[in-house]
Amino acid sequence: MSINPADNVWILISTALVLLMSIPGLAVFYGGLTRTRSVLNTIMMVFSAFGLVSLIWILYGYSLSFGSDIGGVIGNLQYFLLSGIKLTDPAPSSDNLYHYLFIFFQMTFAAITVALMAGAFIERMKFSAWLIITVLWGTFVYFPVAHWIWGGGWLSNLGTLDFAGGLVVHETSGLGALVGAILLGKRKEPIMLPANLSLVAIGTGLLWFGWFGFNGGSALAINQVAVSAAFVTTIAAFIGGLTWMFAEWILFKKPTSLGMFTGIIAGLATITPAAGFVDVGAAIIIGLLAGIVCFIAVVYIKNRFGYDDSLDVFGVHGVGGMLGAFLLAIFAKPEIGDVAGILYGNFSQVIPQIVGILAVGIYTIVLTFIIFKLVDGITGLRVAQDEEIEGLDERTHGERLMNEPIKY
Repeated sequence: MSINPADNVWILISTALVLLMSIPGLAVFYGGLTRTRSVLNTIMMVFSAFGLVSLIWILYGYSLSFGSDIGGVIGNLQYFLLSGIKLTDPAPSSDNLYHYLFIFFQMTFAAITVALMAGAFIERMKFSAWLIITVLWGTFVYFPVAHWIWGGGWLSNLGTLDFAGGLVVHETSGLGALVGAILLGKRKEPIMLPANLSLVAIGTGLLWFGWFGFNGGSALAINQVAVSAAFVTTIAAFIGGLTWMFAEWILFKKPTSLGMFTGIIAGLATITPAAGFVDVGAAIIIGLLAGIVCFIAVVYIKNRFGYDDSLDVFGVHGVGGMLGAFLLAIFAKPEIGDVAGILYGNFSQVIPQIVGILAVGIYTIVLTFIIFKLVDGITGLRVAQDEEIEGLDERTHGERLMNEPIKY
């Protein structure tokens, strides 16, 4: 296949859409959910993670993820600092695209994955600790897992499928968030009122809009799979939001805006691994299950075990990503992605999906634990108690979200 101009236009647009998901989408979404005194710190955690991961992606991350395979575990360093790549070169992984464009597109995935974890640690993590964790976690968790599934590694050879990041993005960030939140401990004041639900609404909209590039762009071409992926993504999103809203209404007598926003994100995360393989009917069921299962994880399981995952990164992204990766093995329709699931008579896809979920999960938990313990020994993980109570915006960054007007 030769380089296709239309495909390159679509993937460049998709890259911009995925960047929009983080900057400013995720930052605004998380910032609106944080208490007023730590909004800027939360936004800074997202921006800084995006920038640092993008830097190490260029230095060595792309090479470790998509370089020539070493034992099914990691790529080599042939593309260190993107050496040897010409502007006109096609991408080895998708020769209809320019190599630089493929690198750029995948860079936004790596960056948002680490940034997603920040939501579990807000209002109590040292900013210096977060920066070190960002580099170490991206290097030792995201890059190897991306290679296993997308870069020709052992899970890819086993047949594990993940269309746009249910395992690579959502399971890793969700489980990393869970382990980190447990090690970090609860906030001193765990009852949190969001600073601004209007910002959360705007952030939800930006994330949903950006997901067209996240899932639609993962077809790596402008074709029928891209169109189908974008369509089923939207269906799962609004079904997830409606399901969460009605669950709250039935159980707690109040349909909240925050619940609907959360359900939308749960639907988006859950459809992500299956988006290029399932049809509209399956998307409705996946959205419904996302709303129910993630609701249970956030409302009941978190309270039962008492961990302080501040913005429910595990309950929404981790649970949703794993659920979607499993549902792929049930609902995959061969006419869409050339893969059949259980509903179409193929039971064999279940095994590689379960192996993928377990392998990525165990690896992420173990490496995240090691990284957090290491950083705790270097800088400590938590801010001082008075700093946490006063708020991180002023104490860490010397800024306020809203300043007093100047009086003349």
